[in-house]
Amino acid sequence: MTIAADYFDMTAAPMRIGAVRLKVRDLRAVSAFYQSVLGLAPVATGEDRITLGTGGTPLLELVGDPDLAPLDPRQAGLFHTAFLMPTRADLARWVAHVAEAPVPLQGASDHIVSEALYLADLEGNGIEVYADRPVSDWHGESGEIRMSTDPLDLQDLLQSAEGTEWSGFPEAGSVGHVHMQVGDTADADRFYRDVLGLDIAARYPGASFYGSGGYHHQLAGNVWNSRRAGKRPEGMAGLEAVEILVRDAMNITAIAARADSAGIASTRNADGLTLRDPWGTAITLRN
Repeated sequence: MTIAADYFDMTAAPMRIGAVRLKVRDLRAVSAFYQSVLGLAPVATGEDRITLGTGGTPLLELVGDPDLAPLDPRQAGLFHTAFLMPTRADLARWVAHVAEAPVPLQGASDHIVSEALYLADLEGNGIEVYADRPVSDWHGESGEIRMSTDPLDLQDLLQSAEGTEWSGFPEAGSVGHVHMQVGDTADADRFYRDVLGLDIAARYPGASFYGSGGYHHQLAGNVWNSRRAGKRPEGMAGLEAVEILVRDAMNITAIAARADSAGIASTRNADGLTLRDPWGTAITLRN
């Protein structure tokens, strides 16, 4: 797919999201949800895990364990996995599709940088489905990225489908960003900005948005439900890991050095570099 000239090319960003790994209690039911509601397809299947994606590209790995404790929304972890549609028309087709499914939407917002809809899977893991606006719409007069939470004009959005129907998650779609619940935004800044090297692209009260290459955010952290939360219990369902794809391998070496200086343990192997944020989420960086 050719990226329109004024739209952000995520593949050119120094760092972008690869796949997200969730621990779930009912593997088959949650997998069926993502296949039917988001149109993801199985990429790999094992006894206790299913990897879903599009065009053979993994986007979401589900690891099943019926003995997990249910997700506690007050804990640090996932706020939402944000699935990026390649075009506004793709988003409109998905909206028409989900309107016919027995799945309640939790919100719909115009963020200036994007148009987004919100829901949750069967175990409470948050989901955003969105399409970006042209990059020229993102910035204020001084060049800052402007973000807001305004009502979404659904009727105008639906018109962009141009009479075409949803046929599954687009091959050029991706996980555009991962928004997390954290215990403290200053601690999150020290990890995601100071160690990983992401920019703070924008701030909301109680939230930081981390971008790479000028994007409005590939990662974010907020304390809206989880202020002062500590490390998440290991035996709880929810977010386990986020994969970050790094264009330049030298950046991974630099991140490893900064982690070491900050006293953060990391593991380097053939799969890349893995370290954990202050709340226990595994971050794996791959070239």
